[in-house]
Amino acid sequence: MPKKGGKHAGMGKETEAQCKRAKLEAACSPPVLNFESPDSLFRSLISPIKEEVFFREYWEQKPLLVQRNDPLVAAYYLSLFQLSDLKELCSQGLYYGRDVNVCRCVNGKKKVLNKDGKVNYMQLKKDFDQKKATVQFHQPQRFKEELWKIQEKLECYFGSLVGSNVYMTPQGSQGLPPHYDDVEVFILQLEGEKHWRLYKPTVYLAREYNVESEDRIGNPTHEFILKPGDLLYFPRGTIHQADTPLGTSYSTHVTISTYQNNSWGDFLLDAIPGLVFDTAKDDVALRTSIPRQLLMQVNAADSTRQLSVLLRRLADRLELTGELRSADMKKDFITHRLPPCLGCGSDSLVPGGKLPKIDSKIRLQFRDHAVITVEPDQENAVSTMKPPLCAWGGLGSARPGTCPSLLFFSLLPRQTHGLRFPLSHLEALKQIWSSGTINVKELDLTSDEEKENLALSLWSECLIEVL
Repeated sequence: MPKKGGKHAGMGKETEAQCKRAKLEAACSPPVLNFESPDSLFRSLISPIKEEVFFREYWEQKPLLVQRNDPLVAAYYLSLFQLSDLKELCSQGLYYGRDVNVCRCVNGKKKVLNKDGKVNYMQLKKDFDQKKATVQFHQPQRFKEELWKIQEKLECYFGSLVGSNVYMTPQGSQGLPPHYDDVEVFILQLEGEKHWRLYKPTVYLAREYNVESEDRIGNPTHEFILKPGDLLYFPRGTIHQADTPLGTSYSTHVTISTYQNNSWGDFLLDAIPGLVFDTAKDDVALRTSIPRQLLMQVNAADSTRQLSVLLRRLADRLELTGELRSADMKKDFITHRLPPCLGCGSDSLVPGGKLPKIDSKIRLQFRDHAVITVEPDQENAVSTMKPPLCAWGGLGSARPGTCPSLLFFSLLPRQTHGLRFPLSHLEALKQIWSSGTINVKELDLTSDEEKENLALSLWSECLIEVL
């Protein structure tokens, strides 16, 4: 299963030569994916299936197989990752477990063949050739710019973290036993052929990974061969297994996954504490004591009925205010998602052009990476937080509250800091976020000095541009 999230720690270690080669590969590949916007990227990824058809008939419901038989798509997919890339990548200091897993399915069970420490290419090749082991490469977007671009756009499209793994399996071998995942899965076949078998879920829309035994899963509902350029989608909970057939030297595919822990249940677990906290400030019923010895009782039927009444009061509050605020889920997404892919040589982004003045027209940069949220316990201040390219310490833990904050993605690498503003700046920040362009003098602040200072603060962090 692809690792959660879109972090790309280690991208800064990529050499200039490698970067140029990645650009050359992309330039030589047919432009079969449309990177103009997140929507266009997803539409081109599932083409020729229409977007509305996909979400009406397949998403969270059943598998989709797109067999393209298109040499242009196959050539483009090949540029995303190849088995031959491993030799050079191993020279960059890969580690077992963190970067690479080596495994094989033996008698329906996963056998891990990892060594300790750094990955040695010759040993890896020996395990691949002689032991027929599958090489699972974690988070390939750290090394492949095109995959970074795909994942970054998909994170904007879904509003959810997107992860990826590459699987390389020699002929006549299988890496993993039958299992199901807790993510929505998109498979892109890059090299060779892979024989897939899908089975009816035992747990629909599963919330966790699980291995299933052969005698439990029954007969396949779908069985087919994926070839280069083909795409496969299946919902979380779909039991699956795949092997490289004899006669095919090896198979390489990338698994792109999303929507891990991103259900309504997860959102309610995240948002309800804040709703209770806010409602209890205005509703004395939620501030009255629980019955004596409630925590000691085995049968709490009377208290259960009382709790049902209180839950209805929360529902009434929600309908009245229309606010259900995410706390940790939104923070997790903001801090772990990929920033925009600006290409090689863009490790730093510095302010440029005209300084914003009171008569300037400004525009938010990278709007797909800006999120307005309500952050807890921020001492009546609006914050413009700046997650870096590699890692971010986050806001820390805090109790539920109602002080709003503005969270942005910045493009300055390997830094952890942010801007904070008085709560009175919230509406002005919302204006900037929601407008295509806006004049500084139109910002909802009391003085021209405040308006200019806000614009200058955002401009200095490359969050806006002056038109």
